[in-house]
Amino acid sequence: MPPTLYTRPYNIFFLVVPSGISQGFATIALPYLLAHAGFSVAQTASIVAVGVSANLWRFLWGPIADLTLSLRKWFWVGIFSSVACLIFFCVTPFKPKEDIFLTIMLFISQVAATFILLPVGSFMANRIEEGHKGRAAGWYQAGNLGGMGLGGGAGLWLAEHVSIPMAGIGMGVISLLFALAVFRIKDLESSKEKKISDELLNMGSNIVSMIKIPIALFAIILICLPIGAGGVTNVWSAIAVDWKVELGTVVQVNGILNGIVSALGCVAGGIIADRWGVFKSYLGAGLICSAVLLIVAFSPFVAGGYIFGVLGYAFALGLMNAAFSAVLLYAIGKKSAATKYSMLSSLGNLPVVLMTWFDGKVHDMYNSKIMLIAEAMIAVFFVVLAGIVISRMRVKGLLLRAVPL
Repeated sequence: MPPTLYTRPYNIFFLVVPSGISQGFATIALPYLLAHAGFSVAQTASIVAVGVSANLWRFLWGPIADLTLSLRKWFWVGIFSSVACLIFFCVTPFKPKEDIFLTIMLFISQVAATFILLPVGSFMANRIEEGHKGRAAGWYQAGNLGGMGLGGGAGLWLAEHVSIPMAGIGMGVISLLFALAVFRIKDLESSKEKKISDELLNMGSNIVSMIKIPIALFAIILICLPIGAGGVTNVWSAIAVDWKVELGTVVQVNGILNGIVSALGCVAGGIIADRWGVFKSYLGAGLICSAVLLIVAFSPFVAGGYIFGVLGYAFALGLMNAAFSAVLLYAIGKKSAATKYSMLSSLGNLPVVLMTWFDGKVHDMYNSKIMLIAEAMIAVFFVVLAGIVISRMRVKGLLLRAVPL
C-alpha cells in the first residue's frame, strides 16, 4: 500500500536511529577502543572533537539537499554513505601514529550522518500533521538518543566480544533495517526551480535581520558558551579505567541506559522550560551539569561513582538539550524559522567540540579529577555572567520575544 500524504509521528524514530548509531559509535565506543589501543586521552578527545564538529557545518549543505534530489534519495545517500564509512572505519587498524587519518575518516562519517538528518527535518515539516508535530519531535529525540545508546553500547560489546570489523558490519546492517521505514513516508521532490545561490543569500539576509534584535543576539552568544556543553560525555568511556570499571559496566551505562536516562531528562527539561522560562531553565540545567561533575570529582573513584557520573550527567544533559531547543524557539520566532533554527543549532555544537578537545588536554596534563572540576567551574563562571546580563536586559525591557509572531 503506498504511503499517504501524512505519516505517523513514530515513523520519525526509525529514520533518526541510524544517525544516532553513527554518533554513538563515534562518541562512546570509539573513545574506549582508542584508549585501549594505546591512544592518549588527549589524542582520543581530539579525534572525537573533530568528528562531531561535522554538526557545525550542517547548515551549509542544507540548501543543496533542499534544491537537488528528493528527500528520500538524500536520505539513502546519507544512509549508504554513513554505513560505508562506519564499516571502512572499523576495518582500519587503530594505530596512534595514524591519528590524522582516523580523524579525517571520523569527520567524513559524521558528515554522512548529517545527511540522514537533513531530509528527516523536511519530512517532519511536510509529512506530519500540524497537531502531531510535537509528538514527532519527541520521537526524533528518542531516535537520536536510542541510536546513540545502540551504536555506543552494542557497538562496543560487538567490538570487544567479536571483532571491531564485525561491530561496524553489525551496526551497518541494523542502520539499514531501521532505514526501511522511509518507504512508509511519501517522498517529497526538491524545489529545483530555485537556485542554491539565491537560497544562500536569503539565508544570510535572515540571519542578519535576526542578530539585529538584542534578545536574539544574546541567545546566539548564550548557546556558544561552554554551559552544559557535555564535553566529558565524549571521553567517559576513555577514562573509565580511572574508576576501575569493567567493560560490561562501561557498555551498559554508556549505552542503552544512557539513552533512556537522557530521554527522561529531555522530557523533564521541556516541562521545566514551560514553567520556569527558557533562560532560567537553561542556566539551571547548566548548574546541574556542573554539580554532577563536581560530585563525581570529589567522590571516591570507584565503579559506583562512575555509574552515578555517567547517568547523572546524562540526565542533566537531557535537561540541557530541552532548554537549548526552548531558547532557540524563543529567539527565532516563526519567519524563516527552519533556516534560523538550522543555523543556531549548528552553532550550538561549537562548545561541545571545544570542550571535548579541552577535556582531553586537561586530562593528560593533570588527571580526570582536575578535568571534571575545570569543565564544571568554567560553566559556573559563564552561568553567573549570563545571569548578570539577563538581569540587566530585564531592567531595560529587552527580554521580549525576538521576532513578532
